[in-house]
Amino acid sequence: MEFDTSTFDAMTEVLRWRRDVRHFRTDPIPEVDLDILKAAMDLAPSVGNARPWRVLRVRDPKVMAEARAIFEACNAAAAGSYDGDQRDDYMALKLSGLDDAPVQLCVFTETAPEEGHGLGRATMPETLGQSTAMAVYSMMLTARAMNIGAGMVSILEPGKIEALFEVPETWQFSSWICVGYPQKMDDTPLLHRSGWQENTTTVWEDR
Repeated sequence: MEFDTSTFDAMTEVLRWRRDVRHFRTDPIPEVDLDILKAAMDLAPSVGNARPWRVLRVRDPKVMAEARAIFEACNAAAAGSYDGDQRDDYMALKLSGLDDAPVQLCVFTETAPEEGHGLGRATMPETLGQSTAMAVYSMMLTARAMNIGAGMVSILEPGKIEALFEVPETWQFSSWICVGYPQKMDDTPLLHRSGWQENTTTVWEDR
């Protein structure tokens, strides 16, 4: 199949407007749309076709409260690493969609999957985590094309999240993704717009 320029233009717009959403509405996401997001992850590439991502949809209020407590402790520790105005700027950022996003996904990487029979990862086991990241990104791009927002919560201690869900020892915490309808869409990253860090260009060199 060959694509035309309209496909390229649409993809470029999705990439440009794909932002890590922090401000969500509380409206529920239809289950049929969540099925589409799951199917998008199924389309992602993976090393040796190992398909190492494992996704838990978090619904239990008690578990959510414990995850929120882990976030608050990590966030406080992170704030303590900054001084003066920079600390104030950090505290002003909204760094979590844990409170409002109607769908919470906890994503793990199976580090010893039977699938793939070890192909392609013997010398670079990190490709398993990279595969999971591509599956998450496939979902996030699809969500944006459906006018749904997704945002990653990175201020979480992996070991505590793994213990919270009592996952197998071979499951490594990869990401926590909040999914919901955004309060607004923006083609400029929040950290750029807030003055925390502007976009930089990709380093691309000949050697």
